[in-house]
Amino acid sequence: MVFTSFGVPAPGPVEQRWTPRLVISLLSIVLMLEMLAISYIMIATALPYIAKHYQTTQGAWLLTAFLLFGAMVAPLLGKLADLYGKRLMLLVCVFGAALGSLVSAVAPTYSILIVGRALTGLLVACLFLSYSLIRDVFPPKTIALAVSIATSGMGIIAIPAPFITGWLIDGFGFRSIFWFTLIALAVLGTLILFTTQESTIRQHARLDLLGAILLGAGIAGVLVGVSFGPTWGWAATSTLAYLIGGVVLIGAWLVSAGKLSDPLIDIKVLRRRSVAFTVLAAGCIYGVSGLYTMLLPMLVMTPKELGLGYGFGSTAEGTAIFQAPLGLFTVIGGVIVGVLVGRIGAKPRIMMAAGAVSAGFGCLFTAFSHDDKLLIIVFGALVGLGMGLGYAAVPNLLIEAVPPQLQASTASIAGVFQSVFPAVLPVIAFTVMNNSFTAVFPPEITKMLGGAVMYTSDGFKIAYLIAAVTAVGCLLAALALPSRITQLQVPSDGAPAVDEADREDAVVA
Repeated sequence: MVFTSFGVPAPGPVEQRWTPRLVISLLSIVLMLEMLAISYIMIATALPYIAKHYQTTQGAWLLTAFLLFGAMVAPLLGKLADLYGKRLMLLVCVFGAALGSLVSAVAPTYSILIVGRALTGLLVACLFLSYSLIRDVFPPKTIALAVSIATSGMGIIAIPAPFITGWLIDGFGFRSIFWFTLIALAVLGTLILFTTQESTIRQHARLDLLGAILLGAGIAGVLVGVSFGPTWGWAATSTLAYLIGGVVLIGAWLVSAGKLSDPLIDIKVLRRRSVAFTVLAAGCIYGVSGLYTMLLPMLVMTPKELGLGYGFGSTAEGTAIFQAPLGLFTVIGGVIVGVLVGRIGAKPRIMMAAGAVSAGFGCLFTAFSHDDKLLIIVFGALVGLGMGLGYAAVPNLLIEAVPPQLQASTASIAGVFQSVFPAVLPVIAFTVMNNSFTAVFPPEITKMLGGAVMYTSDGFKIAYLIAAVTAVGCLLAALALPSRITQLQVPSDGAPAVDEADREDAVVA
């Protein structure tokens, strides 16, 4: 088979330009991925209402369960997509996430709500499955723009999402956000089914079930340990058991992957600079996004009357004026990458570095000035622009580095990093805030707040600085990428190999 420079099959009897079917296909994929993006906004905004309804202090599980399950199953779903079809696995994830939304909407107890949120975490895999599928079935000239728009969104839902969220919660209660997600995913999944072709590219290999179990369980162990370390105590037996057990299982997966002819993910691929630093940069930029998105509603919804030096007493719907610019500039960043990479051949690594700089400055400025509405909106726009540039750069980098046969399984590791970093970074930030920066009030105010924890202005300063440092990590990873990426060659037997031209691109010789 002949491949183009993007690694997709050479032009045949398929559309070579934008057609109504392709436009609807891309629109359906974009809207579905925007449901992943706005899930953070909706849950962050609804969290106080959910915690009050179920009388729980374990609100962090709403995000942890979502990301944990998504990270656990991502490598397995990526491999299955390479073996049996990317559209098939994408549809499995979309309708599985819709089922999770249904469970969440009717959940009588908090534990069942967490089960629903975990199933909805299948949306995490939709991200890398989508751009892997686009690579295979879209015309070559449209790929760079299509994957950039898909990963950063078009703003059709993301921009009005804060207004929709506030309207739903204030008017119909927190369960309405799950019903909204269920209906949207069911409709979009059906549209994808009828407008998006299945990829004909397959990897001929056996499924590594042992590797899937070892890696999935290892990721789960580390995430549970990190998520509940602050509650259980970092030196507690349970925390250490999860952390050490997770690391041991991941180590066992690395050993098994090095010995098998058809591992879940080929280690030689991950050793390449072009892949290793791409997934690291992806984790960092998504970590910045996750932490910033979680902090923003807390910051602006805090009553100004408390005199903490921040807070505007915004309602759920009122947070939209701060969140909408974030979504708008995320879209703008994605379009910039799609146009520059697709039309004039700009380097995705430069786009990633620019995104890290923009997001980093946005977080840094917010750390030192978060008591002015206009400034917070401007700083949020900077963060959003950085997110859009970074989101769109990731798939374009992986398209350059990895052939179609290994695209989904390799991109799944980026998906793991994109889940782990947003799960871990808030835990680090809130551990620091809870240990040193909780605000103390007179008993009557504490009673009025219903036991809710409030943080000092310095606490938010530290949290935003943590996000800014993570953005610096993204920048360093982007700069460490090779200036010229050579795509990995796949021999006729399907086994990945690093040829002489690629050895200089390896992280480990």
